[in-house]
Amino acid sequence: MTTSSGLNSDCIDLGPFKKAEGVVALPGSKSISNRVLLLSALASGTTRLKGLLDADDTQVMRDALKTLGVRVDESDGDCVVTGCLGRFPKDTADLFMGNAGTAIRPLTAALAILGGDYRLHGVPRMHERPIGDLVDGLRMVGAKVAYEKNEGYPPLKISKGQIRTDEIIRVRGDVSSQFLTALLMALPLVAKNEICIEVVGELISKPYIDITLKLMSRFGVEVRNDHWQHFYIPANQGNPYASPGTLHVEGDASSASYFLAAGAIANGPVRVTGVGRNSIQGDVAFAEALNQMGANVMAGDDWIEVRGVDTPSGRLQGIELNCLAIPDAAMTLAVAALFAEGSTKLTGIASWKVKETDRIAAMAKELQKMGALVESGDDFIKVTPPINWQTPESGIDTYDDHRMAMCFSLVAFGSHAVRINEPDCVAKTFPDFFKAFGQIAHS
Repeated sequence: MTTSSGLNSDCIDLGPFKKAEGVVALPGSKSISNRVLLLSALASGTTRLKGLLDADDTQVMRDALKTLGVRVDESDGDCVVTGCLGRFPKDTADLFMGNAGTAIRPLTAALAILGGDYRLHGVPRMHERPIGDLVDGLRMVGAKVAYEKNEGYPPLKISKGQIRTDEIIRVRGDVSSQFLTALLMALPLVAKNEICIEVVGELISKPYIDITLKLMSRFGVEVRNDHWQHFYIPANQGNPYASPGTLHVEGDASSASYFLAAGAIANGPVRVTGVGRNSIQGDVAFAEALNQMGANVMAGDDWIEVRGVDTPSGRLQGIELNCLAIPDAAMTLAVAALFAEGSTKLTGIASWKVKETDRIAAMAKELQKMGALVESGDDFIKVTPPINWQTPESGIDTYDDHRMAMCFSLVAFGSHAVRINEPDCVAKTFPDFFKAFGQIAHS
């Protein structure tokens, strides 16, 4: 791997590479890490978190919890959180949430339900990411949440409300599953009676809700899931969350996708460890998507491996796939489509538009730079691989989006080197990504 001036520069040059081979130990899952940090803080007892992701998004959550008076310590490589029995020690705080959706949404819900004088804000892109459906749900139960600037978007101001939970709480499910996750995690704190949350419309990213429910169960709260349309939170007479003692965080299944795709594109074998067939993360289904494209995929309890492809041509095959369950990993499929025979159409990706950037527009623009034919709409992208690969002199733009940088690194397995602009954005979830990529990418 060659770099223009190292990772502290404006860009990094990768490849061209001919072979992908090696083993990658995955960093902890962002989705799991930020959920268990908040649950640990709200619980009774002390929780030791092993394998917690150490990256920008989880640092945002840890810093916010510390600002709220929660004790968060590092011990022997683990993160140890002393629970605050369902109520944060400080009822006044100004919280900077960066661009971490998995931090601001559940924390907003918990703070609004508990009440206090809080302000939550972030980077400019965070102030463009919708949060209105969550706020509507919180206001429905009497929480007081105000918009500081634009209606429906952060920054937010929270004050003390009169919480009531005797009516059905409704939340849209077709914008972001994080809104439902936030309500599910916060409402047990005030569940003197059974609480029903009703999902309005189709619930996207169901596997992420499944992660939430399984983690809540680890902390002692069992939510009844009625066909993904109604969720029933049990009544309790005090703080419902109790520490499980020690909790191991799985490796990040979304991050696994880049290395597994490399194993398919460049013959492998590439193995990722820390996540396997027993994972609670929906993005492990990415491996099955690769299998549908012709990749040779194997898995164990704590690992997944790809050894090239099993097709007559030795190339991946284009597919059409609904990606509602794997929205983050679906980006990797869009880039892998450059190396496939025939077109690949990915649907169910409307949530891309409200992520770190508008990923549908960004992905279409950067794939076209490579010479691909791209069609896209509000909920789909179709990629036809280039007849003649192009190498954009300006490089691949990443839009301050970690997943754009990581998935476009796969282009380095083409015929020419690729330049990735602003590579430091990977620090959001995988600070050592390019080091790990360099260990499996060979000339």
